[in-house]
Amino acid sequence: MSTNEMITEAEQHLLHTYNRYPVVFDRAEGVRLYDADGKEYLDAFSGIGVMAFGYGHPKYTAALKDQVDRLTHISNYYYHTQLAETARKFTEASGMDRVFFTNSGGEAVEGALKTARKYAWLKDGRTDHEIIAMEHSFHGRTFGALSVTGKKAYRDPFEPLLAPVHFAEFNDIDSVRSYVNEKTCAIILEPVQGEGGVYPAKPEFLQELRALCDERDILLIFDEVQCGMGRTGYMFAWQGYGVKPDVLTSAKALGCGVPVGAFAMTQKVADASLAAGDHGSTLGGNPLVCAAMNAVFDIFEEDKILENVREMTPYMERKLDELKAKHACITDRRGRGFFQALECSGPVAEVIDRAREAGVILINAGANVLRIIPPLIFTKAEIDEMCAVLDRALEG
Repeated sequence: MSTNEMITEAEQHLLHTYNRYPVVFDRAEGVRLYDADGKEYLDAFSGIGVMAFGYGHPKYTAALKDQVDRLTHISNYYYHTQLAETARKFTEASGMDRVFFTNSGGEAVEGALKTARKYAWLKDGRTDHEIIAMEHSFHGRTFGALSVTGKKAYRDPFEPLLAPVHFAEFNDIDSVRSYVNEKTCAIILEPVQGEGGVYPAKPEFLQELRALCDERDILLIFDEVQCGMGRTGYMFAWQGYGVKPDVLTSAKALGCGVPVGAFAMTQKVADASLAAGDHGSTLGGNPLVCAAMNAVFDIFEEDKILENVREMTPYMERKLDELKAKHACITDRRGRGFFQALECSGPVAEVIDRAREAGVILINAGANVLRIIPPLIFTKAEIDEMCAVLDRALEG
């Protein structure tokens, strides 16, 4: 079947919720993708930050193959041999005390919001608690996660959603304070906004949020689904800021390709929020995905992934700054670690198309922003290759 035939058949049966690019991928190796016609692409997209080690890492694939032969699923009413190690590795890496495994980032956000509501309800017995989120944020497309996503166009068709939710200006503590009252139970934000345009939080903003939440006994929730798991040069972005949340969400590179997420919390929150029967998941944290997560944490340490991100970040930033200096259409370069953006004066769709035709996969973050989120194993040679293609794509 030809590429066009596969695309045509897929569109006859799939619900059209994605405007897919006209490529059919067949296999991958390292940081290279190959389509059904055998064309090679450099991946500067990593499945929206999922494939931290690229594709086909031998330890990762071996762990999955071994677990498939042993046990893929058992109910969470039982323990399994991968579970304790996975929970320990996650809590040690994240700095949290308790973790719940989900199937996705959206589900992780749902669990974090339920945690905040239960924490507040146990304090005062009220059911009218409020949440503060950020403008331009993105937390997912399930009802709760969508309710705290700061893009009105995403929310409008599905109202009424979880309420009341107030949207403050990111990096503006006075805007946050204007919404705080005795009903506020949580403040949720991404330490680095992803879909909203790759905007890092200012350190003083997170510090002020932490102080505000401590003062009012409000839970501070960091959504690290995209910016966590090494993306900023730290296992979790909060560690680079030195501002610890009460509740943390994770997904994407946590599983490096298997569907997994997690929300975690401090012991203080765990002791005064969700209890037996309050939350559950049929598939969350099953043996197969735990085997994947165990391998992921091992690879981060053994392959010195964080060290590579920290070493390569200044080089990547310099190369991107050179593009900004050369091309008048680029108005800003921003980001942290391997989570970078080039903001342009106009739409970037054609730039992405030209780069793809030249063999580099990129993605946007809003109509005018190129989002650069390569595998965390990129070297100088691959950064050079990516920027050379991007240079030509920006020229038109």
